[in-house]
Amino acid sequence: MDLLAARLRITTILVGVVIAGLAAGIILSVVNYFFAVSNYTYFLLIILSAVLVMDIIQWLFSPYIIGYAYRLTQVREDDPNNYWLIETVRRLAQNNGLRMPQVFIAEVSFPNAFAYSSPLAGKRIAVTRPMFTLLTKEELEAVLAHEMGHLRHRDIELLLAIGLIPTLMFYLAYSLIFSGGNRQQNGYGLLIAVALMVLSFVFNIMILGINRMRETYADLNAVSTADHGAEHLQTALAKIVSYTGTRFRRRRTEASNNFTSMLLFSDLNSQSNGGHMELLEKWRHMKVSGLSSIFSSHPHPARRIQLLEKYR
Repeated sequence: MDLLAARLRITTILVGVVIAGLAAGIILSVVNYFFAVSNYTYFLLIILSAVLVMDIIQWLFSPYIIGYAYRLTQVREDDPNNYWLIETVRRLAQNNGLRMPQVFIAEVSFPNAFAYSSPLAGKRIAVTRPMFTLLTKEELEAVLAHEMGHLRHRDIELLLAIGLIPTLMFYLAYSLIFSGGNRQQNGYGLLIAVALMVLSFVFNIMILGINRMRETYADLNAVSTADHGAEHLQTALAKIVSYTGTRFRRRRTEASNNFTSMLLFSDLNSQSNGGHMELLEKWRHMKVSGLSSIFSSHPHPARRIQLLEKYR
């Protein structure tokens, strides 16, 4: 497992470097072509500074927005009703070499969990209310170990930094359309702006790929830091999808929003007519296309189950 984890880390870093390098080359070339050299550095710094400021503000205050959207209630360490939850998170934090994060319960109707952080709010883990009745303590521990992996690997910060690239490209394209340059009148400016928007979309697809790698890495963290983590995470994932498939079949769930990249599961509309063990067995033998999750922030559940099966 250590070898696979190392490969995932190296692959993620390399992909991030490639994305950053390609984006930097494209942005520098476009700005250099359409704007006078004397205005080049100044113009680029203005756009970069504006995007960076917006991203930092979002990072700093998003935990409070999430708290409102998910109706989060913090679990106190002296709460007798949730003593087991606090002790489980404390033990997993020690296993991961982390300080004890804040623990929250989300008063929403779907089962899920997520981790998030910011310099103002600190590190946080949230579990939705249905998870306590749907999962066993061992399964919930595996889920918490998965979320602890996101905090340990600083996935929130990584994805935030990489996400700056397509945003910067989009605003640069917007500025080219409305600001122009000494060659704007011949129509090339508009074509380059459209190309930049398309590239921004492509880079977003690549970032989703990186997020799927990080989810796999977090699954492996559950294997290594929770007792029988592979087996319990498998059944937890199957129970969640089976539950949501029968109760939310006719409508989109409350989880379908801008925070899906942080959730244990992003696609809660999966159809499941049988029980979770039947679904789990189906996933273990399912052949999954490499393009099946290209627009998803999470790997196909069958891929996750089959990876975990190797360590069960």
